[in-house]
Amino acid sequence: MRFRRGDRIEVASKEDGFVGSYYSATVISELMKKHYMVQYKTLLKEDEAGPLREIVAADEVRPVPPEIPATGFGLYERVDAFDNDGWWVGKITGRLGPKYYVYFEKTGDEIAYPLAQLRIHQDWLNDKWV
Repeated sequence: MRFRRGDRIEVASKEDGFVGSYYSATVISELMKKHYMVQYKTLLKEDEAGPLREIVAADEVRPVPPEIPATGFGLYERVDAFDNDGWWVGKITGRLGPKYYVYFEKTGDEIAYPLAQLRIHQDWLNDKWV
């Protein structure tokens, strides 16, 4: 799938400590078919003077997942949790009151989140959501 200037996307991080996270961005331009210049929605430049822009490989980019309203989650259900300016893939491991405990395999962390910071995890395969 190719993206055009202005398309809203998510970028998968491949950096150590950030694998398994996705960051909202907008395509600024396509560069030689296999790379994009993007501007992040939540990540800032080092001097915090504005949104971070960077070149990313096409295989790190996916469209924004469709919004599916969730009223709750079941045990071991895969979810995305919004934390540290991005969406992190994890599994529900429990619930206490209004918070859900999410386990992140990549980091070994388990963190509690309110429902408002969670979304249904959707995989992007063969240019479509499954």
